[in-house]
Amino acid sequence: MIRLLLADDQALVRGALSALLGLEADLEVVAEVGSGDAVVPAVLAHHPHVALLDVEMPGLDGITATAAVRDASPQTKVLIVTTFGRPGYLRRALQAGASGFVVKDTPAPQLADAVRRVHQGLRVVDPMLATDSLVAGESPLTQRETEVLQAARDGASVATIAGRLFLSEGTVRNHLSAAIGKTGAANRTEAVLTAESNGWL
Repeated sequence: MIRLLLADDQALVRGALSALLGLEADLEVVAEVGSGDAVVPAVLAHHPHVALLDVEMPGLDGITATAAVRDASPQTKVLIVTTFGRPGYLRRALQAGASGFVVKDTPAPQLADAVRRVHQGLRVVDPMLATDSLVAGESPLTQRETEVLQAARDGASVATIAGRLFLSEGTVRNHLSAAIGKTGAANRTEAVLTAESNGWL
């Protein structure tokens, strides 16, 4: 039996995935969690062969949780199953150690097959996303520019962002200006939206 952990903040989605995968003779769902923070403790408690993680969850996001799972339990493979098929997410997930990346509307037989292939040590990536990722390329933002844009997501002032990141206001303005230029945006709100839509944040 291939032991599975499901992590998704939507109980309905978790239940549906569990029911569908549970119909497969060789798959067994041994744990379900609703936040990224709960993933590693559940992995350590239940020893799944494959962890299926959503990207956007409370606490740790699925990409950060992927890296944490790979550190805590290297034998556990990670398959990202998400609504948010953004090219930047795919690239970041693979860099974090995920073995696969599929979207939630993948038909159940294909999802079960993806789980089996990941368990065998193969890499499984949604082909459309792989193409989009190649076309989009890597994020043009530096790590600091990414952090500044993330801090600007809620419309915070330059002073507030500076306080959150322990930077001077001038430094924040410089990073915002660079990020706006690199994303081809007219202002920082547009820069945040562009970076989010590409999965760079």
